[in-house]
Amino acid sequence: MFKRIDHVELYTAEPERAVRFYTEVLGFAVRSRAVIPNGPHIVYLDLGGTTLELLSNPQAALGPAPSGDRLGYRMMALEVESMDRALSHLAAKGVQPAWGPVTRPDYARAEIRDPDGNPIELRHWIKPA
Repeated sequence: MFKRIDHVELYTAEPERAVRFYTEVLGFAVRSRAVIPNGPHIVYLDLGGTTLELLSNPQAALGPAPSGDRLGYRMMALEVESMDRALSHLAAKGVQPAWGPVTRPDYARAEIRDPDGNPIELRHWIKPA
């Protein structure tokens, strides 16, 4: 009945800044753009078959990104091929981890923030030898 996660929506204060970050830093591709009359400007981004829907709406309330533990969605997680290479790539683009990396027997994790402060987990799954 249910097939997959179709998309994740994310409001942004500055859509073009967010598009640059997600495309130039994280490797997403712009799939399409839309403007809803009297509504949000939408940019659909794709990464490996997963869609991120960036929305910008002048009537949307701006506020700080959530911090600490709370009920509800917490973050998006991106799987990386190599934590070391991912962090080196991000550092070259001026992005430092908010924390990590932390390595466990079967994975490594780190977290970065997008330009609006939204958390993005980086996850490297370590295959057993």
